[in-house]
Amino acid sequence: MAGTQLDVPSPQVATRMVELACLAPSIHNTQPWAWRLSGAEAWLYADLDRQLQVEDPTGRNLVISCGAALDHFTLAARALGWSAEVARIPESDDPTLLAHLSLRRDPRPDTVGVLDAMRNRCTDRRRFTSWPVPPERLETLCEEARDRDAAAMPVLDLATRFRIEQTVRQALEVRDPMATAEQGRWAGRVGHDGLPLQVLPVEAPGQARTSRFDRGLLVDTRPEVESSDGLIVLGGEADDRLSWLRTGEALSALWIRSTRTGLSVVPLTQPLEVPATRVELQTLLHGTLEPHLLVRVGWQAIGRSELPSTPRRPVDEVLRD
Repeated sequence: MAGTQLDVPSPQVATRMVELACLAPSIHNTQPWAWRLSGAEAWLYADLDRQLQVEDPTGRNLVISCGAALDHFTLAARALGWSAEVARIPESDDPTLLAHLSLRRDPRPDTVGVLDAMRNRCTDRRRFTSWPVPPERLETLCEEARDRDAAAMPVLDLATRFRIEQTVRQALEVRDPMATAEQGRWAGRVGHDGLPLQVLPVEAPGQARTSRFDRGLLVDTRPEVESSDGLIVLGGEADDRLSWLRTGEALSALWIRSTRTGLSVVPLTQPLEVPATRVELQTLLHGTLEPHLLVRVGWQAIGRSELPSTPRRPVDEVLRD
């Protein structure tokens, strides 16, 4: 019996894994996930009540967000002395079930600094420095993403890069009143989710849009993509739930590596949400992958003040019985 108990994490340790998993990034900080724990098993579910019905009708961004939480869970488990075997999109009568995890004791954690990176990770939309990200650094981040069985491609060709910048700007200019209203419900919310206005950019009158959001208090912002930024496309072979889940895992892995090495990351989903710009991006990539997400990478200025942390739901709100 004692040996069996050693193979099962305590409820406190398992709950800690979920708490750390919930530090993952999510679209508009909707945190659209739910978890269930039992002994050495865990289940990850999509919380469809938190899906963006206008901006994300297919659920792509919801599942990507859940994939990031899945990767955070496995990283947290390893740092706490456990490894997780993951079954993605398992057969189930519940269509919201995204993953089943089996935990086993692994007293050789190889994730030094990962927990600090998970706590320190943030989306900083302020101006990057003009110092370019070397191609080899971008390729290292792409390798980290590919380790999660996602497709990842750094955009290094200048002509392709210029056209993608144009596509991103076009997507930002698309003004859908229903989408704007939906964004507004998650900006400046009071509670445990959504985006504080202090982390959203100020929109100056007459200036080109730098964000999808109409209001914010964050100064010193810049266009979504500039020529000095590193740019990575994440995607897969298909545009389905399994591929989206792996893209979310890849985003988590890439972001954790970036945080540990001093790089800043801003994910861009809006170009993939607008049908016309999505088709344009697919054309630019020549069918090399099905794009799910653009990732902007750069260097933040040394000594810049820290942004307030985005809120997180209490762990008991995301745990199911």
